[in-house]
This record gives sequence, structure tokens and C-alpha cells, in this order.
Amino acid sequence: MGTTAEVRGRWRSLSPLPPPGRLRTLSLATLANTVGTGLWVTGAALFLTRAVGLTPTEVGLGLTLAGLVGLTASVPLGGLADRRDPRSLRAVLQLAQAVVAAAYLLVDSFPVFLLVATLDALLISGNLAVRAALVAAVGGPEGRVHAFATLRAVANLGVALGAGLAAFALAADTGWAYRLLVLGNVATYLVSAALIMRLPAYPPARRPLRQRAGRALRDKPFLAVASASAVLSVHHVALTLVLPLWVVAHTDAPPVTVSALLLVNTLLTVLLAVRLSGSARHAAPAATTMRRAGLVLAAGMLLWAATAVVPTAVAIGLLLAATVIYTMGDLWHAGAGAALAYDLAVPDALGAYQGVDGLLAGLVRAAGPALLTWLIIDGGPVGWLALAGLLALTGLAVPPLTRRALADRAERADRADRTDSTDRAERADRADSTDRAERADRSPHPV
Repeated sequence: MGTTAEVRGRWRSLSPLPPPGRLRTLSLATLANTVGTGLWVTGAALFLTRAVGLTPTEVGLGLTLAGLVGLTASVPLGGLADRRDPRSLRAVLQLAQAVVAAAYLLVDSFPVFLLVATLDALLISGNLAVRAALVAAVGGPEGRVHAFATLRAVANLGVALGAGLAAFALAADTGWAYRLLVLGNVATYLVSAALIMRLPAYPPARRPLRQRAGRALRDKPFLAVASASAVLSVHHVALTLVLPLWVVAHTDAPPVTVSALLLVNTLLTVLLAVRLSGSARHAAPAATTMRRAGLVLAAGMLLWAATAVVPTAVAIGLLLAATVIYTMGDLWHAGAGAALAYDLAVPDALGAYQGVDGLLAGLVRAAGPALLTWLIIDGGPVGWLALAGLLALTGLAVPPLTRRALADRAERADRADRTDSTDRAERADRADSTDRAERADRSPHPV
């Protein structure tokens, strides 16, 4: 009798989708979008080399150049989300990405590929900043970190589903199969845009004064905290690029172990992202969580280093254990990073601040592959030790940097309050003087 209810209860506890409401709508839009991401990421290299005819070198060079140019859109489009409705802006960008995704079908040379890839990278970078502003609007000050964690869990599920669907095209290994992947990616952008437009509009708050352009880029205390978070984000490169190469080149574990490690990371992210985000909703506790993340990530790097000097069975066990530890640190870092980027931002410039945060993380992602490949694949276990030291020291630096940023924000708020009080007093004095003058003009004068 209670079997159906129990099954539903278990499903709700495992599903990353939230209850019906605005966040669920945004989650479904994210799910659609990231299914397309999984389709494209899994099949892009083969589509571009086997169906289009580009060389692997051309693909790598084009994506690198496009990615670097794309970073320049993060701050301007994030700032635009502060002045416009982020829901409508996000939907428009999704439609634009659908058009650019379809343009990959027209690629027939390296220059055309570079142009399309650059447009794609610009839209992706700017869209992430706009999405951060929309998440803040949907979740509100108390729920935005929870919303961010929910969407991250949903995104991992979507990418996994997309990658699974892409396997059919890879198995067929024909030009038309790869073109269907492109069309599938286009369709997911359109579905995502339609779902986003089901959300209510979020018009920007009125600003009493015109804000100076690039204010987020001049906020040094914020930049210090965001830079520390960006340095910690280099661990993504360690998991997705360096670890697979390490397993094959430096351990006795079979290559299939790589798939198991990435699957463990994906499943744990889907199951635990929301649960581990609750302790980091505001800056001070988020800084503590970020410190913990740095230390835990460092521990994971040390275990990965040890896999080079142990037998096969032990190496597999250490790789799995290290990946579980790594995923915990990854999730703490993601939640704390979102909380710091939101809570340390000027409230009426959230989009611009998220753009700067994304820009810094993007720069690290651009530099990370070459740096970590040289450091770890060429340097061996000593490279993992160096990376572990960097992550630990960076994590330890976040709480004092955050305290400085909070003190600076409080000082600026106090200055603004004093300035506002002075302005109000001056306006009151002027109004009083005007009122006395008007009364004097209305009073009878002796003839």
C-alpha cells in the first residue's frame, strides 16, 4: 500500500530537480541546455575532424584562441544583466547560441571554424555571467547559493545524459550522425530559451546614481578573494585532463579506470551538490568552507601522487578514494565560491561582479592545461605535491582576504551612509531656506 509513496519519496531524495516553482523551471532549462552540452562536448572533436576535415592541431588551436577571446564578453554582458531583465537577456543569448551552434554545419575551412568558434566562445562566456545574475534573482539573497548548487547537480546530470546519447553517433561514425549531434545541440538551446521565458521578468532595481563603468574590476578586495577562488579552480583541469593522462602514463591501473573515476565524480556531484551547499550561504562561513575545500583538495592530490608507486589493486583503490575526497573538496569550493562572489559583490552590480569572477576562473582554465601537464605529467609525483601545496596555501589565504573585503565593504557602506545623511541635510536646509523665502514673499509689505 505504501510502496508507491516510498518509491516516490526515494526518487525525490535522489533527484536533483527541486519541487515545482521558479527554481524547478530554471532547473529544467539548465537540464535541456546541458544535455546539448554533453552532446557537443562528446562529439565536437570527431565532428570537426571526421565530418568537416580539420586537423586535430587546427581544432586545438582554434578552440584555444576562441576561448581566450571569449573571456572578454564576461564582464560587459554581466554588467548588461544589471541594467536589463536577466531572464530575457539569458533567453536571447540562448537563441543566439542556437544560431551559432547551427553555423558549425557551414564550417568548411579553418578561418570559418575560427570565426564560428569565437562567436560561440563569446556567447558562452557572457551567458555564464548572465546566468549567475538570473540565479541570484530567482533564488534571492538567502537562496541563491542553494539555487546555484541545485543547477550544478542538474547540469552534471544533463551532461551525462547528453554524453550517453552522443555515444550512438560515435558508434555510427558517419558524417550525418555527427551532424545530427549538432542539430541536437541546437534544439536544446531552443528548448532552454522557451523554458526560461516561463519565468517572470526580473526588472533591475533603480539606481540613484549612474555607476562608473568597470567598478567590479577596480574592487581590489573582491579581486583578491575571486583570484584565490580562481586559483583553486585549477583542480578541474587536474581531474578532466591531467588525471586521465596520469593513470595511463604513471600508474599500473587499466585505462578503463578513468571512466570509473569520472563516473564516480559525476554521480557524487548529482547526489551531494545541494546537500553540501548549506553551510556557505554568506561570506564569512563561505570563507571557512573555502579553506576546508583547499585542504581537502590538497589531500586528494597527495593520494593521486601515491598511485605511481603502488601495485595495481592498491592504485585503483587509491584512485577511487582520492576521487571521492576530491569531489567533496570540489563541491565545497563551488558552493563557497558562489557565496563569496555573490555576497562580496555590490548589490546593484551582481552581474558585473559575476562576470569578473568568471573572467578570472576562465584565465586559470586557459593557463591550466599547459601548466599542469608540464608540472605533473613531466614532473611526476613531485608535481602533485607542488599542486597540493598551492591548493592548501590558497585555501588558507581565503579567510583573511575575506575579512579584509568585508571590512572594506562595511567602510564603504558607512561612507555612503554619511554622504547620504549629509546630502539629506543639505537638501533639507535648502528646502527650509526656500520655504522661508516664499513665506517672506507672501507676507504683506508696508506701503
